[in-house]
Amino acid sequence: MESASKHNKYSLYRGKIISVRGSVVDVWFEDNLPPIYTLLHTGQNNEIAIEVLTQLEAHRIRGIALNPTQGLARGMLVESDGKQLTVPVGKNIMGRMFDVFGNTIDLEVPLSTEMERRSIHQSPPLLQKRSTKSEVFLTGIKAIDVLIPLERGGKAGLFGGAGVGKTVLLTEMIHNMVGHNKGVSMFCGIGERSREGHELYHDMKEAGVLDNMVMLFGQMNEPPGARFRVGHAALTMAEYFRDDEHRDVLLLIDNIFRFIQAGMEVSGLMGQMPSRLGYQPTLETELSKLEERIANTEAGAITSIQAVYVPADDLTDPAAVHTFSHLSASIVLSRKKASEGLYPAIDLLQSNSKMATPGIIGQRHYELAQEIRQTLAQYEELKDIIAMLGMEQLSVDDRNVVNRARRLERFLTQPFFTTEKFSGIKGKEVSLEDTLNGCERILLDEFKDLPERAFYMVGTIDDAIKKGHTISKEKPEKETEIQTN
Repeated sequence: MESASKHNKYSLYRGKIISVRGSVVDVWFEDNLPPIYTLLHTGQNNEIAIEVLTQLEAHRIRGIALNPTQGLARGMLVESDGKQLTVPVGKNIMGRMFDVFGNTIDLEVPLSTEMERRSIHQSPPLLQKRSTKSEVFLTGIKAIDVLIPLERGGKAGLFGGAGVGKTVLLTEMIHNMVGHNKGVSMFCGIGERSREGHELYHDMKEAGVLDNMVMLFGQMNEPPGARFRVGHAALTMAEYFRDDEHRDVLLLIDNIFRFIQAGMEVSGLMGQMPSRLGYQPTLETELSKLEERIANTEAGAITSIQAVYVPADDLTDPAAVHTFSHLSASIVLSRKKASEGLYPAIDLLQSNSKMATPGIIGQRHYELAQEIRQTLAQYEELKDIIAMLGMEQLSVDDRNVVNRARRLERFLTQPFFTTEKFSGIKGKEVSLEDTLNGCERILLDEFKDLPERAFYMVGTIDDAIKKGHTISKEKPEKETEIQTN
């Protein structure tokens, strides 16, 4: 009796499976075909969900399974109530962790079945509803706030290969945002390691910021269909807080490349002809459908920071190129900087932001940022000469540039709250004004007598001065040696 009522629940469309190839399932419908994006149910207890992606002919559709397809066979009954994939929205989702179906996966009390649910397929906000004001979004991270200012309601990309610190930087931003912002933080893990999600959940719980967060995960061990849709599910939840509650949302996506990769797998399984480097021909459309929903409207803003894995550190890869076109800021992480211990390992010369104009950030900030970039660029050019001939062969002016640049590089490193247990150094959040003052004083050669390492892993410039005096007391005889090295 129970199974009969379960079948009636999905009785709008009824068909049968005619082929199963991995995650791709073809279904035959005798009467009418379900529309694209309809969710179909099959399996022993209707536990397997299939999303319709194409209507092949008058009676046949092809869909992608969002769960593993073990146990499916030809001739099995497929049913649907005509609805799309939905996720729960509302205040009760705060502090919880979800999968792509909106089921809680944090082993806490399940959510009420009465909660409002919305389809994950929503249209982007209309142009007339979007805000035309450009505002800076402060992160408390020195290098980003000074040289790569982020846009409120904009999209910033964290580009880098494996192991250069993308996830650590994202986690630090969550920590800083949730601590003093009344907004909501959402973390969407697409195709990343289960371990990272587990650690992040417990770190946020320990830090006491979980109540202002929502987490969604489509892990790398899940089928491509689930990884491909988890980003849309996260955006539906974020749009609720922006449009219904008029709150600002910080949406962190780790990793947008895995979303493209899941689309590539789905495309291959669906039998589409691959495009350049094996990517799907619909890459631009799929990425745009996701990215265009992230916007600043009159109601509130969804500000997104997205980690972008760059295959083989090649920024000309189609995945990186297409992602670049959507971003208002690009933060490029450098393996060379990471190997030198300069964390966050941001390549300040390759990174850029559309917000870095005098009209938005102000004349003083703009001029300082330009001077910092110029100093670092000159140092980069002099590195080859230093490597071949040594510092002694440089002119006095060039030597001053090198000293300034090395102090700036070290001053723009920062101890993170999220790495305290590894580094043993207490995390620091630094205001924009303090960072600008520090950089300005370094550029004016105020601290050329302070050893370089006094600027490494400190917060404000006052911390560097204190650290410098401590170093001088400890080893006065080594001070000159440090400066020349």
